[in-house]
This record gives sequence, structure tokens and C-alpha cells, in this order.
Amino acid sequence: MKNIVGIRFEDKYEMERRVPIVPHHVKKLVEKGLEFHVQTSTKRAFTDDSFEDSGAKIVSTLENASVIFGVKEMPVDFFEENKTYVFFSHVVKGQPYNMPMLRTMIEKKCQLIDYEKIENEENKRLIFFGRYAGLAGMINTLWSLGQRYKLQGIETPFSHIRQAFTYPSLKQAIEAVSKAGSAIAHDGLPDSISPIVLGFTGYGNVAKGAQEIAHLLPSIEITPKQLMEMDMAATPKNLIYKVVFKESDLSRPIDRTAVFDLQHYYTHPELYENQFEKYVPRLTVIVNCIYWNKSFPRLLSKDFLKKLYSTGEPKLKVIGDISCDPDGSIECTHHGTEIENPVFVYNPFTRKPLYGFEGDGIVVMAVDILPSELPLESSIAFSEALYPYVEQIVNADFSESFDELKLPNAIKKALILHQGKFTSTYEYLSNFI
Repeated sequence: MKNIVGIRFEDKYEMERRVPIVPHHVKKLVEKGLEFHVQTSTKRAFTDDSFEDSGAKIVSTLENASVIFGVKEMPVDFFEENKTYVFFSHVVKGQPYNMPMLRTMIEKKCQLIDYEKIENEENKRLIFFGRYAGLAGMINTLWSLGQRYKLQGIETPFSHIRQAFTYPSLKQAIEAVSKAGSAIAHDGLPDSISPIVLGFTGYGNVAKGAQEIAHLLPSIEITPKQLMEMDMAATPKNLIYKVVFKESDLSRPIDRTAVFDLQHYYTHPELYENQFEKYVPRLTVIVNCIYWNKSFPRLLSKDFLKKLYSTGEPKLKVIGDISCDPDGSIECTHHGTEIENPVFVYNPFTRKPLYGFEGDGIVVMAVDILPSELPLESSIAFSEALYPYVEQIVNADFSESFDELKLPNAIKKALILHQGKFTSTYEYLSNFI
């Protein structure tokens, strides 16, 4: 019996509009003999009609599909016996809010393939939305900066930039940022806010996407060392300064006689402490793009922000927390925000957030589904990366043992559950169930 491929309707967020496989690739896979059932949706970036025109059947439920592709987490009551599910499960850190979902998948003897763990032999991710998170996140961060300045009575070219999802396409968003960049190059920025310094933490796909947008502004890149030595009063008003912080800039060995070693840092993060905070008073914006877990030092603690604000209004105005780890590397990010309500002002004295741009403290933009603000472009790029693996996933006989499974190594590495049991790489997760 031929396996039927399901594409799920996304319901975790109201404005989640992405799809894992776009109609263009559905059409090619149908021509190869696969059958697609697409769960109906009125909000998806690609319409039901476009999927139907590609040869898919539009359905209300996916009860007949044996392999189901989605984007975000799926509800506990969605899973069925022995089926295969491919999505971002957000379980590999033992995230407690997703353990009921994982427990259900075990009980139902499901297969779980997580996009996040589809990696090559060098453990580099092959399928991701990261670049688009960076693109949308940087657009939103510049929009947030403009809105905050505007409330403070300072007009800047940033005030004409809008939130990413309001643009019909990425091309139009780029045009808007470029226009702001031209205005800065021509007219400069007010003395009261110059120089504007953008600090990027990390240098992966997310950070690269964010920097693509930053490069539309008249900018010059300086090192963290140059930032500390720069005479802020002697800088030109028609330039933006950009600083990229790597691991050795963010943390240092607790033992001051030791030299920073990247591999040692990853293996023993508990032996390191924060040193990023010394740079923060000289930054206007922090764009956070790092991978983080609780073993690593935080970038910004609540205690530090209180200290920063205790001497008056600091230079720092906006944190674009693209990484969006709740109570994580940016401790004041209490949870991810939604596209409809994307920013809050964190008051370091009351330690409470106030949604919107008004209030005392620091503006934090922490939308946790940023690629969905650019749903067409991000879905196309994601589908392009996923497409080569779909046929092999769908045609795999998951009743076979793990060793006998005919799957590409990259997909096997991402198989968290097989027949409802953890594969060897993920057995540690049994401690969280």
C-alpha cells in the first residue's frame, strides 16, 4: 500500500503561515508517484487552490496520511498509532512544556524526525529557517529602534521602517531599509543618539541573515576591542557601527591564568563567566543570535540591567532577541512574543514587562516565529532544502530495525523516536519523561 503524505495545518500561533513543502515541490513529488493530502487552511502563505493545482488533495483531517510534515509542535491529541511525524519538536533540551507531547508519541509508537537535528557528517544543520529569522528579526529590531526614538521625541529614518510581516514581500522590506540607509548617509543622525552601534552575538545563519539587513545601512564593522577604544564624541553622524561578538568575546575562563579555548568552552561551559556586559554600555542595539542552554553563562542578567539603569538612561535602547530563549541568555526575555504583540519594555527596577513601546526600561523584541513574518520566501527556501529527502522518508519501512532502515544518514541522525522508542543518540531524553 502506497504511503500518503500529509501536510498539516499550523495552529500553534495565529499568524503562523509557513509550510514545510511548497506547491512547486508537491507537484514534482506527485509526478514521482507520491500522494499528498493537505489539511485545509485559510491563513497559509500558499492557498489551498495552489496545492490542489499541484496535484494534492485538500482534506479536513490527515487520518489517511501515514507520514505527516509540519512546522511547529503538534497538539497532544493529534498523534495516531505508528505514524511518522516530521517537524520542529523542541524536545532535545528536555523542554518541559513539550514532554507531554513526547510522552504521547512514545505511547502511540510513533516515529519522530526533527528538522533541527538533520545534519551532515560535520554536524552542521542542513534544513533550517535561521536566515529568515535573522532577516525578519533585524527588520523588526530597526523598526523597534525607530518607534522607541519617536516616543522620546527623536525623529530618525528608522521611524519609516515597519514590522516585517506588514510588507508584501522581502524585496519591499529591503527597499524600505535601504531608503532609511540612504537618508542616514545623506543627512546623518541627530547628535543626541550618535553613534548608533549595533552589537551582534553569534555568527551563524541567524546572525548572517540579520547582518544582511544591517548591511543595507551605511555601516562600518569594528572589533570589540575597537569599540572599547572608540572616541564616541568624534565619530561621523552618517555611519552606523557594527560589532560581531564571538564566544571568546562573550565569555572568559573563571581561572584568569587560563586561555580561552573554544572546544574546552563547549565541553566545560561551567568553567567560564560572562564578559559581554563590559561592552553593553557602548551599544545602542543588541541583536542576539546565539545558541544557548543553561550550562553557558548568560549574556545579560536582570541584575546587570538594574545596575546599568541605576546611573540614568543608558545608550542601549533595544534588544532584538532573535534566539528567544525564555529566561535564557537574555534573562529579561520572560517568554517569546507573538507577531501581533511583538515587543515589550522591561523595567529593570520592577523587573516586569509592559507590552508596547512605552514605559521605563529597555525595549525587547522577542518574536519566536520570526520566519513566519516572511512566510513565502522562508517556506520556499526551507522546502528547497527538505525536498531531496521527502521521497526517502515517505517510502522508508519503519517496521524495520533502526540499523536496517533505508534512510540517508542525515535523516537517521534526526530520528528521535523509532517505533515509539528513543534511538541511541536520544536515550538521554528518557530522564525528562
